[in-house]
This record gives sequence, structure tokens and C-alpha cells, in this order.
Amino acid sequence: MSDLDRPVWASLRDQPHWGLGDERARRFLPDINRFAATPDETLGNLAALAALVPPGDDSVYVLQVPPIVVPPGLEVVKAAAGVQMVATRRLDADDDGVQVLGDADAAEMLALAKLTEPGPFLARTHTMGRFIGLRIDGRLAAMAGERMRFSGHVEVSGVCTHPDFRGRGLARRLSAAVAADVQRRGALPFLHAWTTNKAAIALYEGLGFEVRSTVHVAILRHEPA
Repeated sequence: MSDLDRPVWASLRDQPHWGLGDERARRFLPDINRFAATPDETLGNLAALAALVPPGDDSVYVLQVPPIVVPPGLEVVKAAAGVQMVATRRLDADDDGVQVLGDADAAEMLALAKLTEPGPFLARTHTMGRFIGLRIDGRLAAMAGERMRFSGHVEVSGVCTHPDFRGRGLARRLSAAVAADVQRRGALPFLHAWTTNKAAIALYEGLGFEVRSTVHVAILRHEPA
């Protein structure tokens, strides 16, 4: 099985400082991201995953190629299908006007992510990798960056554009720039999109990504007492 089949597990396995848990189950720190994973679906691992989800409103996202098995004591809040795409050719990047984003931009990044919902994006998600953005009239118009990573692979994520600036190709430019930089560092860019987001899939295919696999995605939380 490829690490790409369980990218969340591979990312947390290789960078345990980002998460909580052990060799049975891991989740990202609550202010970093909401993803959690196990190396397989044995009963002990599933129980360990459930133990990482505190009772109440807290929830975790599971994303993987194998079918998701819900741990005893947890329930599915939402489930959907996605695609995993990998870059299959060298990407060219237009870096004109692109800015590297950091802690000073964190509040703007979080506000843009909440508005556009590119996926789970929390207060410190931007620390997971290199993020870049484009500003128009001083406003953060679009951004993209890196999320999960493991040996030889880096995920392109957090791609979003403010509604006021859509239709200008900003997401395409930033996605290409992030992926090209990953390639320059000798890693394979990969990304995820909902199967229903045909526009995003077409955009990434135009850049040089191809669908590798479908993925299962579920949001899990504790069953009500």
C-alpha cells in the first residue's frame, strides 16, 4: 500500500510533533488541523482513534483511499467522496506579485479560509508549510499553500480566492506556484478535491495533475450521551 492511500497517517507518522497519539492512532493538534488517522482498521487502532476525540462538539476528519470504518462510540457527521490527484508533468509558475505569507498574515488567512471553506483551516494551519498569496489593493485576494507531507510527497492545499476577485485566474496561478516549488525541492505534489467540484478538478488537470484515486472522507464525533 502506498503512503498516498493514507496521507493523513503518513504525514502524522513522519511528523509526530504536529499531532497527538501513538502508533495506533494519531490526530493533528487542535489548532493545526482536524485530520486524524490510523495505520489500519484493527479494533485496537479504532479504539485509540475514538479516544483522541473528546466528547462534545469536537470532531475529526478522516481522509483515505480504503473505506472508512467508524470507531465504536463515534458517529458520522458528514461523509463524501473526493479525488486524489498527483502532478504528472513539470509545472511552470508565474511568481509576479506573489508574496510569502506568515504569522503576520495569519488573521487574514483564517478569515479568507472561513469565507471560502477550502477545507479544514485553523489558527495554525499556515504553519504546516509554505503559504503564498496575492494582494489586490492591499487585500488578501487569494492564497494557496502546503499541508500534509511525508517522504517525497507534499500536498497542495488551502487554495482559495475571495469572491470579490474570482474569475482572474488567481487560484490557478497560486496552485501552479506552490506545486512548482514542491517539484523544485524534489518532491511530488499531490492534492485533493471533492468529486462534485468539477471546476477545480478541471483546473488541476489543466495544470498537469491527474486523478490517482478516489478517496473517502468523513467527519466523526462522539455519539451523544
